[in-house]
Amino acid sequence: MIEQRALQLVVAIACLLPLLAGGAGIVRGPAAFGHLAEVPRDLDSHFRYISGIFFATGLGFLSCIPGIERQGARFRLLGALIVVGGLARGVSLLAVGAPSTGHVLGLGMETIVVPLLMLWQWRVERAAAGMNYPH
Repeated sequence: MIEQRALQLVVAIACLLPLLAGGAGIVRGPAAFGHLAEVPRDLDSHFRYISGIFFATGLGFLSCIPGIERQGARFRLLGALIVVGGLARGVSLLAVGAPSTGHVLGLGMETIVVPLLMLWQWRVERAAAGMNYPH
């Protein structure tokens, strides 16, 4: 039960990033992150679309918090979306070079922290179901 509560707290805190950053990207576009205030319309549209997906993913994770021990399938699907996005960010890093510090931190969150949270949720899920799992 303590481990479950700890996971719920960590996930709630982690949800702040997609909710705040995604929300800012929807409302202000690339300018929200100190980048060009004027970009081609198609790029602005795509940026806000991706920000909307990021925001919705935060809402999805938020919806997993109550009963997190029963939300494995949803949690893994949302996590997989984030990991794939992180891998795409990695392609950018290799193709055009390192982005700003915030984006490098995002890459770490997407490819390291989220998979660890997925494993932690799986552990909590198995414990709640009374199954044995490796320690």
